[in-house]
Amino acid sequence: MLRPAILGLLLACAVSLSSSAVILENGMPVLWVHTAGQLSDLPVQNDILNPDPWHFLHRMSLYRLMIAATDPFMGSMGTNATDSPIWGLPLQLGWMLTSGRLADPTGVSTCGLQTGDTMCISTESWWSCVNYFVSILPFLSAAQQGFMGDGLQVQMQVPEGVLDYCTTYADCLSRYPDAMGKWDAFFQGLKAATDSPLPENEKKDSLLGLYWEAQMASSYASAACDARQSHFSAVELAFAKNWLNLAEYVSAAHFQSNLANSAMFITPLPSRILKEDDRAPNIADLSTEENHSLSTFSWMSTANTLLGGRMVTMWRAAMCSVTTRDKRQRDARAALTGSHIRYIHFPFNIHSNGYELLRYREKSTRMNKS
Repeated sequence: MLRPAILGLLLACAVSLSSSAVILENGMPVLWVHTAGQLSDLPVQNDILNPDPWHFLHRMSLYRLMIAATDPFMGSMGTNATDSPIWGLPLQLGWMLTSGRLADPTGVSTCGLQTGDTMCISTESWWSCVNYFVSILPFLSAAQQGFMGDGLQVQMQVPEGVLDYCTTYADCLSRYPDAMGKWDAFFQGLKAATDSPLPENEKKDSLLGLYWEAQMASSYASAACDARQSHFSAVELAFAKNWLNLAEYVSAAHFQSNLANSAMFITPLPSRILKEDDRAPNIADLSTEENHSLSTFSWMSTANTLLGGRMVTMWRAAMCSVTTRDKRQRDARAALTGSHIRYIHFPFNIHSNGYELLRYREKSTRMNKS
């Protein structure tokens, strides 16, 4: 059986600290300084807030406004201004922009390309579609729950002829009731936590649990984007699948996706769209860290297959208490910063499929040598 502690180190090994992808500018998400700092900076039509989620700065602005509106309720997360778990989402969006994953993959338009409007987010990109579910849905929920002010009405802009994206709270609730319900529960939980008698560590864990339940519900709802996968290579799609699968592990651990933690996880992701002939760990124009992450993601996928898909289930079962979840997060942070891990062992037996994997040794590179 794969030991939970060992699996935690494997997960951290998959996202070793590096300087590959560009996701930060002066310590903040890319182009953060150009985003809207208040609702009045966004378009309004007939007294209805009318952002354009197909413009990068508008979509990033929704995150900035959400973070500002919810920060007064995030005291249990820590004392830093960037301790909210929502910070992981704008970092993801920034990585998608700088790696070219928000651009039109069909070649029909120049949306998002260097030869066109670089701030354009394509409705045809699978990546931008999946991100829609963790940007627009939570913003509409937060507005509905009163975080943006009483009675605020919001309707997202959508390009003419595009019909498969919800644009209002009622529309999204009708199409994706589980995801919207989970986001509502998270934002309601934030308000309730203010008067909660729970100790701060338990309050934090509870809120992170609600947050990740909403994130995963949005991830499952994003299956609506699957038709857009045909525009990408099989190698890119395999990475995308592994990227989504990683969320299963971090959500079970109630990972605190604040700015610092999220940056360590997102930085070593591939800085461009993967091509059909890309074979990690030997992709020449990607960094050692990017190649390493892709190789480890692939190994994790193989191991999960050999276990009959039980690796995620085993991990969830192990994350059964606040103490255990907190310990796994500390282990992951230590491994990410290379503070004490050099060799990692993964011993487990797989009898049901006729395989026996005795030991896998992963040599990790210390990025921060003392």
